[in-house]
Amino acid sequence: MTILITGANRGIGKGLSEAYAGRGETVIATARSAEGCTPLDVADPASVSALAEGLDGQAIDLLICNAGVYPDKDQSLDTGYPPEMWAEVFAVNVTGVFLTVQALLPNLSKSAAPKIAIISSQMGSDTRAPGGSYIYRASKAAALNLGRNLATDLRPRGIAVGIYHPGWVRTDMGTEAADIGLDDSVSGLIARFDALSLETTGCFETWDGRPHPF
Repeated sequence: MTILITGANRGIGKGLSEAYAGRGETVIATARSAEGCTPLDVADPASVSALAEGLDGQAIDLLICNAGVYPDKDQSLDTGYPPEMWAEVFAVNVTGVFLTVQALLPNLSKSAAPKIAIISSQMGSDTRAPGGSYIYRASKAAALNLGRNLATDLRPRGIAVGIYHPGWVRTDMGTEAADIGLDDSVSGLIARFDALSLETTGCFETWDGRPHPF
């Protein structure tokens, strides 16, 4: 199985890359800049196109859209959340997902059972509204909606799409105060990706297999 992972230079992306490689899978780990990763800036259409061209028609069995940014943790409602921050976050967390999927559809179509896994967050669910982090929450809600609609359009092509909450994970993004360790999140996510099929396409699930409210 050949797996392409975006944002694989740290955290969950790196953990997934290492776990799949340890399982003997072919892993294409991508990142904006990191030793050992294939260069990819998901927010740059030219970079996405270059990645697709560089694959030279190689089949991709699983595309994991993991790249994401979260710069608005401590922004003030009265003075923060500048427009350029909105543009940056949506370019990576939403548009970047779409551009990557769109560019790699020919590669996915060459797989016998192609899958796309989109890492969203429970913070994108409309059932959770504790306030704050407006940009990140809005971007993850958009990524969830994008994934659900991609699932509808790609099902006739035989491509399954799942959207996942990876847990609140002890990484640089999640901080040491988070609930679970990286290994738990990674092993749980891999089990979810293994179970993804056309019968479950469009699912929004937690890392440990629970259906999450949209």
